[in-house]
Amino acid sequence: MAKIPKNGPDPILLTLFANRFMSVAEAMGRSLQQTAISTNIKERLDFSCALFAPDGDLVANAPFIPIHLGSMSFAVKYQMKLHGKDLKEGDVLMTNSPHAGGSHLPDITLITPVFDTNSNEIIFFTASRGHHADIGGILPGSMPPTSVNIFEEGAEIVSFKIVNNGVFDKKGLYEYMIDKPSQYPGSSGCRNIKDVESDIKAQIAANHKGIQLIRAIVDDYSLETVQEYMYHIRANAENSVRNLLREVAKRAGSNVLTSLDYLDDGTPIQLRVEIDEKEGSAVLDFEGTGPEVRGNLNAPISVVHSGVIYSMRAMLDVDIPLNAGCLVPLEIKLPQGSVLGPSRTAAVCGGNVSTSQRIIDVVLKAFHACAASQGCTNNLTFGTGGKDKNGVAVAGWGYYETIAGGSGAGPGWHGTSGVHTHATNTRIGDVEILERRYPILMHRFGLRSGSGGNGKWRGGEGAIREFEVMHGMQVSILSERRTRAPYGLEGGEPAMMGRNTWVKQRRQEDGDIPDADSKENLGPRHINIGGKATVFMGKGDRFLIETPGGGGWGVPEPGKEEEVKGHKIAWEARGSFAERAATQASF
Repeated sequence: MAKIPKNGPDPILLTLFANRFMSVAEAMGRSLQQTAISTNIKERLDFSCALFAPDGDLVANAPFIPIHLGSMSFAVKYQMKLHGKDLKEGDVLMTNSPHAGGSHLPDITLITPVFDTNSNEIIFFTASRGHHADIGGILPGSMPPTSVNIFEEGAEIVSFKIVNNGVFDKKGLYEYMIDKPSQYPGSSGCRNIKDVESDIKAQIAANHKGIQLIRAIVDDYSLETVQEYMYHIRANAENSVRNLLREVAKRAGSNVLTSLDYLDDGTPIQLRVEIDEKEGSAVLDFEGTGPEVRGNLNAPISVVHSGVIYSMRAMLDVDIPLNAGCLVPLEIKLPQGSVLGPSRTAAVCGGNVSTSQRIIDVVLKAFHACAASQGCTNNLTFGTGGKDKNGVAVAGWGYYETIAGGSGAGPGWHGTSGVHTHATNTRIGDVEILERRYPILMHRFGLRSGSGGNGKWRGGEGAIREFEVMHGMQVSILSERRTRAPYGLEGGEPAMMGRNTWVKQRRQEDGDIPDADSKENLGPRHINIGGKATVFMGKGDRFLIETPGGGGWGVPEPGKEEEVKGHKIAWEARGSFAERAATQASF
């Protein structure tokens, strides 16, 4: 059994435990990926797994989705308040409500308590959060760009004991996922419940894997030692952030930092950071941020905290797990009734994926860390199903993905091209898998040349993704940075804005085909549908998505413009097929 030195934690054991805790989350993630069946979780890796202290604070995670990890602690603590000591061995809780620490409704969180085998007290929590491709609502994919309240976005679950004393409640799951959301006018229940059920069971299994591994660590070192180093790791993260704040104040020559940026609709996101250099603490005040919006760009409080904790961890030049200690030196003030503190029934599906990106840009801009990244996740959904004109449910399916763009440049580095930036960290669907599973044909997928902002250090390039639908389906896009370009800093130029174009075939029934004697061009129509839209595309129609680049940093140096412009990053195979090929080659 390891002994804790009286003069503080052993640095070797501190590193060992940090990696052991992270390895638990990594193993949970591998289990979830291998046992899930949906493209979203198995291929796109849109999930997170983490380990939490008995008080609900984040202990450690693997490098999954930062926007999940910062907010999952809110979900764990909310369930603890609801259930208190009523939890027992064999219970698993399910939630997705933004009111209960969720991010947006498709992100379903499964929480499992870990009990001490001797005292029968809760010693940890394991939790997993996965984005499910459809949970009902007014449109396939459950990310409607036109939603104005949370009821239109699908099933909302504040708290549901999906496993009670080891028994899986299938009937309750179907009631929450199919019956309840379909009661709202114009909404459907979950369109592919079998996939959702299977992936939820995979999340439950991943949580159980984490329980087995954390108990093994306790057996190796004793519960006292494990929990002692859990708190040392959290204190280490806290001290790292305090040192960062002192360094920033010293470098800036001021204890006050300010920043302002806007959503595409003109809503301001305003931040004032006041640093106490002596204490190494800071107050982040978002006063001046715009009011709640009628659309879905409202960000729950948990998402704001996720953006802040991610930004702090990203600025640290030390290798520590993302955990609750990063937030201890910070006080976050949010104006109630604002887009960052919305009401209970506000639509939020875009706040998690788009407003979160703007929050991060605003924080990093205040700290003068780097230029703006693409500031968007370019959320694409398509599918079929819902209700017919008589209100009868029609079977269907839904697909969801996010599309890469450019990251912002900084003092000493070029931005990266064609990546998921900041708090998203997911993959895009592999073309081969997408075409095999869904009725689409990919025409183009590559970098958008010239979209990165110029500068001494050039911003990353955005991406181009164009596909053709092979039969009629509803296609939706929820995106930002379509009217306001990602900014550069220190004289760097802004990046190109994104654009969404519907390449629509002309059809007699639409009145698009002119008279025989007309000289009008009979080619397809190119229609800019804006940043947030849903359209029904017929067979042969194409959708062209051009994502924003990243802003540049610094004034371009004379004579080096072409050198900077021609900056390229070596290509390497990535994705699930590349992973499998690498695994096979290693045998």
